[in-house]
Parts: sequence; structure tokens; C-alpha cells
Amino acid sequence: MIFVGEGALLWRAVRHTLDSGLPVDLVCGPAAEAASAPPGVRFLAAADVNAVADELAAACTDGLVWSVNNRMIFRAPVLAGGLRVLNVHHGPLPAYRGLPEVALVYAMLGGETQFAATLHRVDEGIDTGPVLAREPYPIGAEEPYHVVMRRGLRACHRLFERCLPLAAADPDWPGDQDCSPVVGTGGYYGRTALARLPRHRDHPQYARATDLGFLAGYLPELAAVLE
Repeated sequence: MIFVGEGALLWRAVRHTLDSGLPVDLVCGPAAEAASAPPGVRFLAAADVNAVADELAAACTDGLVWSVNNRMIFRAPVLAGGLRVLNVHHGPLPAYRGLPEVALVYAMLGGETQFAATLHRVDEGIDTGPVLAREPYPIGAEEPYHVVMRRGLRACHRLFERCLPLAAADPDWPGDQDCSPVVGTGGYYGRTALARLPRHRDHPQYARATDLGFLAGYLPELAAVLE
């Protein structure tokens, strides 16, 4: 199987896969991630995953691609090549699509008391593919953003750990039996939504929902907008 993405969440998933005795054929991501690759794991640097579609297809031994903490958008060159692409998304879908760090701020401003990590099959939309599994978690009424986000990242990894053997064993795994889409007042939260965040400064929950704490250095775009 192949992994596409970046950061600690990606490498934690890769190491868990190796520890589980499953093959990691290739990891693809930004060039800066190469130094984090475990010994013996091939790393392919790419700014656009679709530009290396042929290399992914040639390297993959089981047809399975995991997208973990990945900002690159899969398009036809990869999706039309017969690979099964599964994405771990931090947010309940389809209610909170887009950039997870932005969606979570809006969820907290909207008074959500629960959020979730979601596993879905990737199609040509953005976070629109069929939902396979979900790992919900609570949002405490007084908890700051950095506490909630850290809990969410743990939920993402728990979801990956649970679904990895299921997806690896069955190419036609349909997902959990009861995993209906989450609907609500959410939508797509991309860079336009990110730029609009300062407009909510008068919201009574704004300080709590934008308290990045130790995460400020890991979320530079969000931190810059909130300054």
C-alpha cells in the first residue's frame, strides 16, 4: 500500500502499518518530509500527486492508497488508474469538508458538542466520496481549540488503526454498517472561510475557538489570519 500526506499523523500511520506486518510500498509527499521516512521505506517527493500517478500505480502492490494529513487533491490521473484511495479526514462528512483546522473553528463557533474523524473513499470532489467509517469525540463547553484539536488528531489515528486491517483484507470492504452521512449547518471550509474568520471576533466563543496554544507553530496559515 501507498501513503500520501505529511506530518506526524502520516508517519504515525506508516509506522503502525509496518508494526502490523503490512507492506508500505511507497510514501509520497512534500520534499521536506523525506527525512522523516523510516529506514527501508521509499519516499517520493511531489508537489502534485497527480503528476506522479504512473509511479504510484507501478509501485503499489495491493491497489490501496491511504491519504493521511494530505493537502494534495486527487484527480483523474490517479483516480482513473484503478487505485483505491482512502482518506482520513478530521471532520464529520459531508457537514465539515475542506481544511480541518478551519472547519473545527467554525464548528466550535457554531456550538457543536461533538466532532469526528471520518474515513471516506476519495472521488473527484473534495471530501465528497462515500463515507466508510467514523470516530466521534466530544467537544467540551469550556475547552480551548488546542485541546479539542489534539483530541481530534488522536481520533484520526484510532480510526486509521481500526480500519487498516479491514481495508487491507478486503478490497471491497463497504465500511461500517451504520455510517450514514452527517448533515448539519456546515459546508466547505477552505481558504475563503479561513480569511473570513476575523469577522467573527465579536462572537462570545471566539477566544476559545481560536486559542491555538502550542499548535500555533504547526498551523501557520491559521495563526497568521488570527493575529
